[in-house]
Amino acid sequence: MKKSKLFLFMGMMMLSMNITAQRTFETDLYQGKQPHSVDAQDTAKVYVYLPAENEATGRAIVICPGGGYDHLALQKEGTDWGEFFQNQGIAAIVLKYRMPHGDPDIPIGDAEAAMKLVRKNATAWKINTNNVGIMGFSAGGHLASMIATQGKGDAKPDFQILFYPVISMIDGYGHEGSRINLLGKKASKRDEKKYSSDEHVSRVTPRAFIALSDDDRSVPPANGVTYYVELYRHDVPASLHVYPTGGHGWGSRIGFKHHLEMQLNLQAWLKSF
Repeated sequence: MKKSKLFLFMGMMMLSMNITAQRTFETDLYQGKQPHSVDAQDTAKVYVYLPAENEATGRAIVICPGGGYDHLALQKEGTDWGEFFQNQGIAAIVLKYRMPHGDPDIPIGDAEAAMKLVRKNATAWKINTNNVGIMGFSAGGHLASMIATQGKGDAKPDFQILFYPVISMIDGYGHEGSRINLLGKKASKRDEKKYSSDEHVSRVTPRAFIALSDDDRSVPPANGVTYYVELYRHDVPASLHVYPTGGHGWGSRIGFKHHLEMQLNLQAWLKSF
């Protein structure tokens, strides 16, 4: 009898540990059926950070790191943030999207697929399908804003978080490297406008948190500010934070002078809805 009670107690303890433990894993985005890619070796995948079940808020965020559509700053603009959100009861899905090499449908398709993947696994991952957002940094901010303004159905986010984002693809207004890598060296004026997120804001665009530095010399701060203005014009709730210093690409760096302030601003905004 004593032995059976001991086994029962141990079993309950193990069950309790399973319920409270965080889960982190990675998986191929397309499960071996990847769509056309310019670079066959460039594989799309996601790094999933799930909070403990008893701490899960039901909220989830797909994170798009930056890198000028040439590479990905996967740690400071990706996995570090996965842990940050996981510890707040928010599921984070860090997207390693494929590089476009002049074909914008490649990263955009990956981001849409990641949004759909989250909602498809909502029950297993303890996620509310009406509380799935998207976050992006720099060129990843452009990608996130494209999904926010043009995503449909299960690919459309419920909120967006943009850090020092590239918004415009108009020559001379955004970031030249991102524009060339996304659209090619001979992009038409029509495509430049098509892939400029500020041109597609509407009243159904999801609420936004935008953060950038006034002294950013890589991506003109006007990108994020213009996007905010368009959100304001269309009555979309938005919060804009312009820090006086920091330059570009600070991501999760503690060395960023306004790191703590930025985190507090973001946490307060997330608790506001």
